[in-house]
Amino acid sequence: MDKEDARQQSLEQLHERRKQVVQLHKSDLGIMQIVELSGLSYPTVGNTIKLFEAGGWPAIKPAARGHQHGEGRRLSVDQEAAIGRIICDSRPEQLKMDFYLWSRAAVGELIRREYGIELGMRTVGKWLKRWGFTPQKPIKKAYEQRPEAVRQWLDEHYPAIEAQAKAEGGEIHWGDTALVNTDVRGRSDAPAGKTPVAYAVGGTRQKLSMIATATRQGKMRWMIIDEAFNADRLIEILASLIKEAKRKVFLILDNLRVHHSKPVKA
Repeated sequence: MDKEDARQQSLEQLHERRKQVVQLHKSDLGIMQIVELSGLSYPTVGNTIKLFEAGGWPAIKPAARGHQHGEGRRLSVDQEAAIGRIICDSRPEQLKMDFYLWSRAAVGELIRREYGIELGMRTVGKWLKRWGFTPQKPIKKAYEQRPEAVRQWLDEHYPAIEAQAKAEGGEIHWGDTALVNTDVRGRSDAPAGKTPVAYAVGGTRQKLSMIATATRQGKMRWMIIDEAFNADRLIEILASLIKEAKRKVFLILDNLRVHHSKPVKA
């Protein structure tokens, strides 16, 4: 008789087969006889009997397979929440870090400093994406709204900016603003037709502003703002961006009114 592979069975099926093994074992049959009668492998039968003898019927119930939600993460849920609050409430320079704006490198350094945990840039990026901190591509919205005007600007004006930046050893950044909703519930597995419920403390939902910049080389910098975005806050991030880049910055923004305000142009 071909032996069944217990790994290919559902947890319910495996549980029933283990019950059968125990019943045969209690009938004083030997392991080899149970193997022949059940069609299960010798290790599966032997392990089932050991589990039963050690813990009775509850012990033979199969455990859930694979990683449980949150298992294997280097940061605990509380640690992740704490890091998220720091990013929202502070800038790196306020924390006496060697960064002026938040980036994956800055967040990685913050995690190392707070918890002594070293995380790779890719892991930090996944964490930020899961919590809604990924900067949007700055020109995506503009392309969708006025593709002809954007194409004309790229063809007629951008080459001169690119040439000037290269000649002066500068760096071109594309900037945009976005909203970050702190009510991030994600997804959860549940039986079909039964929507999972996520409980939260009432009145804690917030919407924060985020201004972010990105270069064509993939460098991203951002700052979380918990109040109205105005000229003063834009000037603040411009100053930090220049400090971070350590060279001349060519920042390309959209036509938001605050971008053309007198304090910004001064």
